[in-house]
Amino acid sequence: MALLADCADAWDTPDRSGDPVDILDHGLQVAAVLAERHPGDEELQVAGLVHDIGHYLYPGDEAGHGEHAAAAVAGILGERVARLVALHIPAKRYLAATDHSLALSPESARTLGCQGGPMTPREAAAFEAGPDFEAAVALRRADDAGKIVGLRAPGLDHWRPVVERVAAAAGSV
Repeated sequence: MALLADCADAWDTPDRSGDPVDILDHGLQVAAVLAERHPGDEELQVAGLVHDIGHYLYPGDEAGHGEHAAAAVAGILGERVARLVALHIPAKRYLAATDHSLALSPESARTLGCQGGPMTPREAAAFEAGPDFEAAVALRRADDAGKIVGLRAPGLDHWRPVVERVAAAAGSV
């Protein structure tokens, strides 16, 4: 929770030229979208909350921020949350290849290239067959929806008990 709080006024790009909300606001918005769309999946909601902390931990590493965030949370929030966090970049690549109506933010469109670009048909088929495919796509769609300046979403105090339940289920509390 302290790491998330530190993400207030921290941005996805060191020069603040990226998405229009800070990392904390973005995570809160994504988690709120996931809570509305997937109310029974608290691990998915928490993955949405923490998915971009890699931007804070390793500023400027667009290609690796998902893996960095996954590594940071795996021991606390469990394997599934970490996997979903790591998959949010491959899910963007998948959607870029398969959803012709996908509207990425300017920053997400810019970083797609350094993250591998749209998946090939073979990569997309492998991604579809992987664990948590549907949840990873849901996280990515919420990621795209959670970039609204001034949107009021529940704060960290709201998410503390959810994070604690997910951590307890992972055996770390």
